[in-house]
Amino acid sequence: MEYRFSLIVILLALFLPGVRAQTETPGILHWFQESENAIVALKNEKNLIPLQRLDTLKVASIVIRLPQGNFFQATLDQYLPTVQMGVGVSEDADYQALAKKIGQTYNVVIAAVDAEAIRDDIVGPFKMMDRLFNALRQETNFILVVFGQGEVWANLAVHNYSDVLLYAAHNDRFTQSLTAQAIFGAAGIDSRLPSDLSYTYRKGDGLDIPGGLRLRISPPEAIGINGDSLRNGINTILMEGLDAHAFPGVQVLVAKQGHIIYHQVFGRQTYDPASPPVAHQDVYDLASLTKISASLPALMRLYEEGKIGLDDPLKNWYPKFKRSNKKNLTLRRLLTHTAQIKAWIPFWRNTIKKNGTFKKNTFQRDSTAQFNVKITDSLWLHEQYRNKIFKAIKKSKLNKAPGYVYSDMSFYLYPEVVESLTGQPFETYLKNTFYYRMGAYSLMFNPLRYYPKDWIIPTENDTFFRKTQIHGVVHDEGAIMLGGVSGHAGLFGNITDLAKLMQMYLNGGTYGGERYLSEATLNTFNSRPYESEGIYRGIGFDKPLLKYDPEKSHTAAAASPESFGHSGFTGTFAWVDPKEQLIFIFFSNRVYPTRDNRKLIEMRIRQRIQEAIYRVVANK
Repeated sequence: MEYRFSLIVILLALFLPGVRAQTETPGILHWFQESENAIVALKNEKNLIPLQRLDTLKVASIVIRLPQGNFFQATLDQYLPTVQMGVGVSEDADYQALAKKIGQTYNVVIAAVDAEAIRDDIVGPFKMMDRLFNALRQETNFILVVFGQGEVWANLAVHNYSDVLLYAAHNDRFTQSLTAQAIFGAAGIDSRLPSDLSYTYRKGDGLDIPGGLRLRISPPEAIGINGDSLRNGINTILMEGLDAHAFPGVQVLVAKQGHIIYHQVFGRQTYDPASPPVAHQDVYDLASLTKISASLPALMRLYEEGKIGLDDPLKNWYPKFKRSNKKNLTLRRLLTHTAQIKAWIPFWRNTIKKNGTFKKNTFQRDSTAQFNVKITDSLWLHEQYRNKIFKAIKKSKLNKAPGYVYSDMSFYLYPEVVESLTGQPFETYLKNTFYYRMGAYSLMFNPLRYYPKDWIIPTENDTFFRKTQIHGVVHDEGAIMLGGVSGHAGLFGNITDLAKLMQMYLNGGTYGGERYLSEATLNTFNSRPYESEGIYRGIGFDKPLLKYDPEKSHTAAAASPESFGHSGFTGTFAWVDPKEQLIFIFFSNRVYPTRDNRKLIEMRIRQRIQEAIYRVVANK
């Protein structure tokens, strides 16, 4: 089998020794540290960096002759989607008008210049930079980064071009990435000029820029982890899964102590050799990770604002059910899956008659004013069928026996609860309150509104309901019947953006210098309120079993009792361990082409990878 690596995965290109022998690995750390020490901040007016309130920023970048594959731009995109602009050299160009136009759209412009690369052709490029940079500072917030040395640097240093000026004598892939990280407060800067740079900037000059605000991208060795052991342990298991067709493609991210120390992608979007290789920016159907990545953050925020209580009866916060058999169920019981409600209801099946045709006012093949909920290009649901779904949940019988039964049912209700308590649609609230402020712009419902189809990983070839390949829309049948937005499924995202949310949880509610949730709230929801009843679940979060069982456990034996996370039916998994300051995220489309493929589960691939990670961490 041919394994294809994404060329744009920063960690793959930046921090993995690749064909280097294991004995050379210490050289990676030395190289990394040299690059880090080479970066000097010489100006930071308005304390512009680290950039804050990412939801308020529209960022453009201008990259001028950077070699090494432009790792600077690729790293910027890990923190916030930025638009890279090409600016040509022209004697006749009206750079003032161009800068004005740029400033009307973008409130931050980042320019990265390679002084070495343009040294031998200084007149044209410098004339363009001189005119454009002077104009840009008048129109927008302007950050200038200069890599390398050369005659052009003295000119750039003297001119008062920018609000922020960063200088790095090196221009390798580490330096480019770390400089971009510093702009977003992931990596800090505390170096000083080792010698005079010009009459403006002298030996010893430099400013401190704080780091650690956001996830940092580092080689494992930077935090004392053996990178070869980590990669070999994970990659061996992933190769087994690919060879066994447990999934056509996969990507895994590991973060420890606020550093992303592993992020690799393997395989393709499908088993077709002509399908695109899995790439870093690919967006996945997160399935039940929606529960802890959409429903739970919203509910935790409403809880700490006093708008909903864990022991309030359902009738108080969802009045539509005040005359149902569920009226007295509490949020605490519902989120721990101990409320005796059904596991699920196959809503789509209730639309079909015995003869196989659709019941009246359910589906039809063409859209109309009333049949306007798109299921596929040739299947449209009646707009009022949503009410039937909630009516079915309301009328469903409770399980006779108490105890733990994993259920989606209450999660159908939470988007309406959030909207009623905040006045904002569920997705809008999540984006405004959490995702956009973190720079997690890929976390969304119905991703085809924003992304090309080949950036979205396909899931199942549905042969029983939709009768088509599911690609770009939610896999879950109930969620698609609600227009793709639900509290139990429907969220899509890429792996680095989900990591930002998980790191916020790990940080006790903060990320990027902002507080999203209180530590007390997270501790409450991460508790096991019914442990005395033998229930291992947290309040919304999955937790390790009370007694480890390798056949039943979905986590490694070493996962601490404080750890938490969730899995997703499509082949996703996210787990956070506060004790080890560890995040493990696994993305695959194991349901392609069929949900009957259970090899991911049977081979215990996610558990074994987690076990391999803990072994390496223990031996650091």
